[in-house]
Amino acid sequence: MRALTVRPGRKNSLEARELPDPSPANGELLVRGLAVGVCGTDREIANGEYGWAPPGRDWLVLGHESLGRVERAAPGSGFSAGDLVAGVVRRPDPVPCGACAHGEFDMCRNGRYTERGIKEIDGYGAQLWCVEPGYAVKLQPSLERVGVLMEPTSVVAKAWEQVERVGGRSWFEPRRVLVTGAGPIGLLAALLGTQRGLDVHVLDRVTDGPKPRLVRDLGATYHSGDVAQVIDKVCPDVIVEATGAGSLVFAALSGTASYGVVCLTGVSPAGRRLSVDAGLINRDIVLQNDAVVGSVNANLQHYRQAADALGKADPAWLERLITRRVPLERAVEAFQPQPDDVKVVIDL
Repeated sequence: MRALTVRPGRKNSLEARELPDPSPANGELLVRGLAVGVCGTDREIANGEYGWAPPGRDWLVLGHESLGRVERAAPGSGFSAGDLVAGVVRRPDPVPCGACAHGEFDMCRNGRYTERGIKEIDGYGAQLWCVEPGYAVKLQPSLERVGVLMEPTSVVAKAWEQVERVGGRSWFEPRRVLVTGAGPIGLLAALLGTQRGLDVHVLDRVTDGPKPRLVRDLGATYHSGDVAQVIDKVCPDVIVEATGAGSLVFAALSGTASYGVVCLTGVSPAGRRLSVDAGLINRDIVLQNDAVVGSVNANLQHYRQAADALGKADPAWLERLITRRVPLERAVEAFQPQPDDVKVVIDL
């Protein structure tokens, strides 16, 4: 089989290479890889900035945004040949910490977790891969072209779960949500907001092209104006910040209605400075009983929530989120610098 490999810490080591076919062990599923998504984390690993190879060797199979079809499943696994599946990325640490022991390995306390295609375990960027049944999630057959969106959707599902759990500390019945950023994460956050029956608003800087149409096709409202003016107009109960842009992050912190929740999902680059009125932001958060939470990664329940959300969505709308598809033999093209709102998928 062919697989997408890299030597972590070494720039320009990305290659599609021949590897022996894997052999399932201990009841694992044997899966025919269909597609793998590429995100900023993958590009950082390919650029030598990040990532860890499995113990005992210097190379790693890339790919954590997975989609495949089961070729062989053990009796009693809950899966059958032909099932469409996605693999969970993170595994709990072997100690384990308290969070990992309770199935919340996305909240690992000691950092000894491992991750497929990122940290010490081969990823899903291969024409064949194996996965434990307990770390695989079944998808509806209608998602064959778009099920590779499972991993970013699981991150968004967790973000919404965090919003609702934090809001649930008191009476919480949000009506309006503002999503800042109309990249894949922002659009998926908007999708899950509309599925909750909320009045969803999305802010992005572009004024034409696919983003406004994608938002409007959800039944949501698109904005491209000044963030402060949009916040004043919408008066959101919830803000999901999906850009990591400093100016939008700080605008969000004090931008919700009273008893609001801000969920930060965008990762900001270090080293960029801006002036803010920290006292005003603190005053607003305290006096309005607001809450701010950061959210990343996902555990098994979030993958199941993501599968449910994608199953309810229009597959044609979801396919429009994928900006470009390339075959495995041209995989290097997917790792070229891309705008944050471009979603590239490698067909295996």
